[in-house]
Amino acid sequence: MKIGFIGLGVMGAPMARHLADAGHEIATVLNRSPLPKDLNASVVASAAEVARMSEIIVTMLPDTPDVERVLLGRDGVLDGLAAGKLVIDMSSISPIATADFAAKIRQAGAGYLDAPVSGGEVGAKAASLTIMVGGPAAEFERALPILEKLGKNITLIGEQNGAGQTCKIANQIIVALNIEAVAEALVFASKAGCDPAKVRSALTGRIRLVARARSAWRAHDRPDLRAGLPHPAAPEGPQSGAGKRPRAWRGPAEHGGRAATDERLFGPSRRRGGRPLIPRPGARDPQRP
Repeated sequence: MKIGFIGLGVMGAPMARHLADAGHEIATVLNRSPLPKDLNASVVASAAEVARMSEIIVTMLPDTPDVERVLLGRDGVLDGLAAGKLVIDMSSISPIATADFAAKIRQAGAGYLDAPVSGGEVGAKAASLTIMVGGPAAEFERALPILEKLGKNITLIGEQNGAGQTCKIANQIIVALNIEAVAEALVFASKAGCDPAKVRSALTGRIRLVARARSAWRAHDRPDLRAGLPHPAAPEGPQSGAGKRPRAWRGPAEHGGRAATDERLFGPSRRRGGRPLIPRPGARDPQRP
């Protein structure tokens, strides 16, 4: 099968490699990332040309604006689509924007699935990703042989576009709150006079999330906090007024519970570019002289 794959970064490169190794013909367009030396793929001039050459077009991009540009921008995927083609967006982006992208793609006669993943670079390399899919069941069945080359736990969350992205946000809430819980537990133990390293060692075998929190700590205290937690019914769009969202969007507080608390904790850090609000002892804040 002829497959277009756009986005050959840390996640996308091994995913495209699995598809090529399975015998599919891969077409791509380059932007930030070079073509991996071990990936057999045709490089073309634009996303539109990728779409013209391919039966299925897969995107794996960093954020919502990137997907919008690749799909709907000048010489984007939409310009090369024809009836019967299928777009699978595997990026982790806004579910609200996803529904809008899908509607525009469907107007061209093509299908659309949102299929964000969980599992990170390790899962991408091992083809063991968890894949959360939103879109019609018939399109899911058509895409399943492709998705099975990339992941192990593949679930159709709902037949409406955006369902997969909503599930990914739920996943991120769980991850963030568990990291918060582990961090709070270690601070509690430390203030009570215990060595937090020994507490971590004692609990790692029973609570695997400790290891996840340790990995996040090692990553320079820079969790990916770009996405936020949108309200499902809120309109997506640029900020208005004095840097404020439209009145109908009040953010994660509308979800209630710990998600709202999580936003209050992580929101300021996200606005600082993901840097920690309280650096580790001895760490220098690069924005301070």
